[in-house]
Amino acid sequence: MEKFPLKSSSGGRSTLATEGNQYITAYQSVLKKSANSGSVDNFTSAHHPLSKTSTLGEDDEMIDITPVNSPSDIYKNTSSAFNKYQQTKSSDYMQEKGDTDRRNMPTHSEFGNDEFADPEGGISFYNSPEQSEDIPGIGQYDDFHTIDWQRDIARDRMRHRYIVKKRQDSLWDLIKGAHDAWSGWLCVLLVGIAAGCVAGVVDIGVSWMSDLKHGICPNAFWYNREQCCWPSKESVFEEGNCTAWKTWQELMGLSRSGAGPYIIAYFFYIMWALLFAALSASLVRMFAPYACGSGIPEIKTILSGFIIRGYLGKWTLLIKSVGLMLSVSAGLTLGKEGPMVHIASCIGNIFSHIFPKYGRNEAKKREILSAAAAAGVSVAFGAPIGGVLFSLEEVSYYFPLKTLWRSFFCALIAAFVLRSMTPLGNEHSVLFFVEYNKPWIFFELIPFVVLGIMGGVIGTVFIKANLWWCRYRKFSKLGQYPVTEVLIVTLVTAILCYPNPYTRMPMNELIYLLVSQCSPNETNPLCDYSMNNFTDGTSTIELPYPGSGVYKAIWLLVFAFILKLALTIFTFGMKVPCGLFIPSLLLGAIMGRIVGIGVEQLAYSHPHLWIFSGECNPDGKFITPGLYAMVGAAAVLGGVTRMTVSLVVIMFELTGGVGYIVPLMAAAMASKWVGDALGRQGIYDAHIALNGYPFLDSKDEFSHTTLAADVMQPKRNETLSVITQDSMTVEDIEILLKETEHNGYPVVVSKESQYLVGFVLRRDLNLAIENAKRLVEGICGQSVVLFSSVQPVQNLGPPPLKLKKILDMAPITVTDQTPMETVVDMFRKLGLRQTLVTHNGLNYKDNRVVRRAIDK
Repeated sequence: MEKFPLKSSSGGRSTLATEGNQYITAYQSVLKKSANSGSVDNFTSAHHPLSKTSTLGEDDEMIDITPVNSPSDIYKNTSSAFNKYQQTKSSDYMQEKGDTDRRNMPTHSEFGNDEFADPEGGISFYNSPEQSEDIPGIGQYDDFHTIDWQRDIARDRMRHRYIVKKRQDSLWDLIKGAHDAWSGWLCVLLVGIAAGCVAGVVDIGVSWMSDLKHGICPNAFWYNREQCCWPSKESVFEEGNCTAWKTWQELMGLSRSGAGPYIIAYFFYIMWALLFAALSASLVRMFAPYACGSGIPEIKTILSGFIIRGYLGKWTLLIKSVGLMLSVSAGLTLGKEGPMVHIASCIGNIFSHIFPKYGRNEAKKREILSAAAAAGVSVAFGAPIGGVLFSLEEVSYYFPLKTLWRSFFCALIAAFVLRSMTPLGNEHSVLFFVEYNKPWIFFELIPFVVLGIMGGVIGTVFIKANLWWCRYRKFSKLGQYPVTEVLIVTLVTAILCYPNPYTRMPMNELIYLLVSQCSPNETNPLCDYSMNNFTDGTSTIELPYPGSGVYKAIWLLVFAFILKLALTIFTFGMKVPCGLFIPSLLLGAIMGRIVGIGVEQLAYSHPHLWIFSGECNPDGKFITPGLYAMVGAAAVLGGVTRMTVSLVVIMFELTGGVGYIVPLMAAAMASKWVGDALGRQGIYDAHIALNGYPFLDSKDEFSHTTLAADVMQPKRNETLSVITQDSMTVEDIEILLKETEHNGYPVVVSKESQYLVGFVLRRDLNLAIENAKRLVEGICGQSVVLFSSVQPVQNLGPPPLKLKKILDMAPITVTDQTPMETVVDMFRKLGLRQTLVTHNGLNYKDNRVVRRAIDK
């Protein structure tokens, strides 16, 4: 109950109140609450758009879609009611209602298409797969509502059966069937191409604007520093003799060195950083508030079936792309890899609307979004296989086998397009390609595991500190000034980072520097070694000993580690696009490089120790500090995100170090164990809980000691709101809808015989009654509402309103003795939004509803 606290009746299992032989039943609901939520009041007071559903009845206004009927029920004779409506419809009425009502006018059944009308004159909402989607409101979900996976999947299966059946009718139907079959592959192809292009533009823009803080290329201002000085191949530490690239102090007539030029360069660095950050925060605030942050917590929630309108829209895509370039170029301690997943998901959402198969079915759309998430990681790291595994392990909630294939294809296309644009400026498609292939020795598994433990500790410290700061920001006045916060953090970051050369350079360049092997002519201070001869009695070998540059670099890296950790805590979660992968990799790479240097000196100082015996290479270099940086990077990233399989694959794709899978696996596993021991949630799950999103993780394990009857709300002795199948009028149902706030209602045979007939949704009832009273002649408050196919006895009263088409006649049900562990598994694995709880087996006299509420 700690992981899934459910509000149960205070007195335990209450006794049933009887009235004759009938049970007085109650309409129940299950509240899912997070582990850190103490009461329902915590949810109702949440400072999030979800808090507008302040009561249980308002919830829960999550919208369901009842499945279409079978094709045999679709094609029926034309209804005379439609003809009567056409004859009585006047042009004055249409003119009075205006264009708005004409746009919202249903186009079939009683409302406009006599081909699919109900012969009994009832309202038919679920006809052919194509036509049923055109009815306003039906088949759609409202903002901040949860989808019903089972019903959306059922609708798609019915649509597919209809298309297969129609293939034999004509050549055009055969072509449409073929188009439907390969439309998924076409969609992910377009998503992959677009994601690769956007990623290339972002990488090129980040590279140019980052160098703009230091200088400009006068001959071609659109060149970055590397392109401008390409012939000289200068180092990141030495300016060299590159005359094409001009620093800002040189443009002002000063030299590159000296106190005055240093102050000028310092000033321009801060000014450009503030300008980029201000533009990024302002664009996000004015045009796309959803473009801030990483986006992965929201993507996980959306892929689990939640609706957040606008989060994957075109404005979010545009502002996120531009804002990401600006925020990364500002020198903030953030990365662009997480936001690339959000950008790719926006692209997937936009392209899915081209294909009605995906655009009109939220469950099917999630397949495209899962493939897009894989493409986002693929273009962010140059790791297509790791992207697929990341989507499977960390992001996706529903991942069938065909989605795996399409995700692989989408990631492949995206990586190919990005490689064609060559934004990295080299022959490799990965960020931190390493060229060493030294074998690691068995003893090194110990420091690798130690790095994993340290990564788990650092990850947990970061998560707790960042959550504390984000919670403070959310519930304090600081949250009212997002642009000011961004500018303050940017100013502090620029002032503190510029003096240290390791924090001044872009983070991806520093990571590459840390994981690289020292070359003979390397000017990097980390490679300031002197070679001394060592004789072991039989042979003489050269062993490198660190010089003053190495010790100075270690101290600079220690300061860089502390500074970057603190800045990342305050940066992640600000109102600018910001990712967490690169800062985590940087922290781990710094930690690993320092540990690697220590192990290296231990081996070189004591080569006769038994742990090093027989392991020395002919050239005397059997310890590679860059490998430790790689393993440390994986350890910290694993401690922050709690990834395992996808993390290892991303790392060896990222660096090209395929031979170091075992060290990476050891560090990742140790990091996850330590992180889970100190705190169960990774950074993304923690932010999901902080924002109050309804997310029921399929990987979590829950333990309950209650039954379905114990957690239902309200209690059994309270009145159950039901609808009878043929004895209630429109007025009765309207009164019921007004007096209650439930999301749906059980439909029973009668008040006296409460055998379950089906389940109808509140939203569908409102929509059906509103359209019928407006468009069908004779429907009034005294019209009897029928949920059955039985022809009523004709009388002189108003015509009946037949709503069987909106009735779910196969709702998921459990008995009142069902263990809550089973109920929770049903909600997680089937994607349910509600289930009916019955009593005494087939005797549905005690019908109660268990609904998954968005109560965090």
